[in-house]
Amino acid sequence: RRSRRRKSIAIAYESAQGDGAEQGTSEPQRPRWEPRDWRQQLERIQEMRRNRDAPVDEMGVEKCYDSSAPPQVMRYQVLLSLMLSSQTKDQVTSAAMLRLRQHGLTVDSILQMDDATLGRIIYPVGFWRNKVKYIKQTTAILKQKYGGDIPRTVEELVQLPGVGPKMAHLAMNIAWDSVSGIAVDTHVHRITNRLKWVKKETRYPEETRVALEDWLPRDLWREINWLLVGFGQQTCLPVNPRCNECLNQDICPAAKR
Repeated sequence: RRSRRRKSIAIAYESAQGDGAEQGTSEPQRPRWEPRDWRQQLERIQEMRRNRDAPVDEMGVEKCYDSSAPPQVMRYQVLLSLMLSSQTKDQVTSAAMLRLRQHGLTVDSILQMDDATLGRIIYPVGFWRNKVKYIKQTTAILKQKYGGDIPRTVEELVQLPGVGPKMAHLAMNIAWDSVSGIAVDTHVHRITNRLKWVKKETRYPEETRVALEDWLPRDLWREINWLLVGFGQQTCLPVNPRCNECLNQDICPAAKR
């Protein structure tokens, strides 16, 4: 299953990079598809996020690692916080990361820690038992194959146990300061489908990522995850979205008016 996912990711990038490359000059290039009203919708979301007071702003991954740690340790902490954050609220991830850091959060300290202790420290993050296993396996690979650092490519990152595409793109962004693609989590997936920022409805985050990268200007790729995650935490909720508080109520296809 994991190998199929890796293959689909590689193909998606190849097709995106090569789009139109072999068309020659015989046919005029078609205008790129763009969602209706997206720029106005984006500006209004930026306005609603102006105060930066959502849980992701105060306790998200970028707030979880030790910024004074050596770069290699910092990057490892970024990856671990991303692994813990899957299907877990930012508040719970942040608290787990704080407890880990109090025990000295490095590749070597995790490898020396027994599974039971690691489980007690990260509990109650979602699927904590699986995450204990993934963290131990991934940390061992980082020690053996990467000298204790994390990989520098999405393709290598997603091969690590417990690391998915969203985590890989965020790790590239936060740890390596490199924009490799759009990080699509449940908030980004839900909101972009509600706004019709995809040509047709997508079922999975990876489908959404490919659809967004096809038209969204690259200079917005770094910001869009942070922007929509906070918007999804505060306003565009999974159940009972607060449409009456949303500045996009008049131009959102999914708004409850």
